[in-house]
Amino acid sequence: MIYLQLFWAFFEIGAVSFGGGYGMLSLVRDKVFYYGWLTEADFLNLVAISEATPGPIAINMATFVGSTQGGVVGALCATLGAILPSFVLVLIIAAFINNLLKYAGVSAFLRGVRPAVVGLITATAGVMVLENLIGIQPFTETLTPDFMGIAIFTLLVIVTVVYKKIKKRMISPILLLLFSAGIGILEGLFHELI
Repeated sequence: MIYLQLFWAFFEIGAVSFGGGYGMLSLVRDKVFYYGWLTEADFLNLVAISEATPGPIAINMATFVGSTQGGVVGALCATLGAILPSFVLVLIIAAFINNLLKYAGVSAFLRGVRPAVVGLITATAGVMVLENLIGIQPFTETLTPDFMGIAIFTLLVIVTVVYKKIKKRMISPILLLLFSAGIGILEGLFHELI
């Protein structure tokens, strides 16, 4: 039963996700919480691992969730569910791409989807910041800010701005991930020594 749930959950996500893996974040978050597959902390770890590992973030997320819930078979089911709608859609579009783009309805559809994708990404990022850095949890009255997380976030913004000012280009996201991972490791070592 878990295999069918994994396949169907990620099939639904894959079928309605426009804008790639980041557009899929809010849908994955809703599904994994609905089924109780991950906690908020696990979901954040999933996003970090999916971003840091090679490959598309959407596939990495599906594979990770599937493996935590159903092992290798669960990973295969979730991954297949996530990629199947896109695979079929791309095959259909590739066959008719030249003819589709000349229709005003297709252009209008794409113009309408773009802001929705940006909104989904922004809303998910906002919720993650509020819940995990600032500590605002739904249905609770406690505020538990993660000062270390806020400090790392602020430091990354400063490094990005300074780097862009000096080098006149954006810093590699890989360097930012490695930098923040290093800070996290140092913080962990510091807490072990205390």
